[in-house]
Amino acid sequence: MNLMLIEGVPERLILPFADPRAKHVRELLRMGPGDRFDVGSIGGPRGKALIAADSASGMELQLEWGALPRPALPLSLIVGLSRPQTMRKILREAPALGIAALHLPRCARSEAGYSSSSLWSGSEWRDLLHAGTEQAFTTRVPELKLHDNLAEALAAVGSATERIALDNYEASLPLARWKPSAHPVSCLLCVGPERGWDGPERVQLRENGCQLAHLGPLVLRTETAMIAGSALVASSLGYLDDMKD
Repeated sequence: MNLMLIEGVPERLILPFADPRAKHVRELLRMGPGDRFDVGSIGGPRGKALIAADSASGMELQLEWGALPRPALPLSLIVGLSRPQTMRKILREAPALGIAALHLPRCARSEAGYSSSSLWSGSEWRDLLHAGTEQAFTTRVPELKLHDNLAEALAAVGSATERIALDNYEASLPLARWKPSAHPVSCLLCVGPERGWDGPERVQLRENGCQLAHLGPLVLRTETAMIAGSALVASSLGYLDDMKD
């Protein structure tokens, strides 16, 4: 991790000796009392942690807080529910792309058992989002919601001013040439499950204002399409124009 996420903005924090975050600092970063490392409050500012003490009773941290990171990319994703191993990759990568929200509907071509995976029944999905956020050196954890179907996900997104759906079959617009119609803008990018959208879902997407766009002639994995599509949208919005946070 490039920073440690914590809840709230305390001035002092004690991590239990066996806390995975304390073990990471102790064993992988090889830090001890007197060393400092980066921390972030979930949804809040970043700062520095000083290791004041480390013993069997826990790791004591003294915290100093700084500025907020840059706002999230004004982009929400709808990604059709796919195999758990695919969704794990998406959950790790979405924070690094600056995604604001993830909506995950069970689509016509999603297997019925995907939504009952242990990935969603415990804390694993949240842990993956947090790990991706820590890797990206931000505190902006994407919002996540599961949906029973595409129509429910489209209704939950709200008033995105620009709506795009990736499609291998009926799209005529190259996403690389897409430009927003106005600024400021909020965007929705829809990525189908591993076997793509079916006909009625394409109708729903169009009826909800989505332009069908493509990523070229090659068939991409769902996680690859999500990354490539999000990066192209971020570029068109100017989100990647500089390195300043």
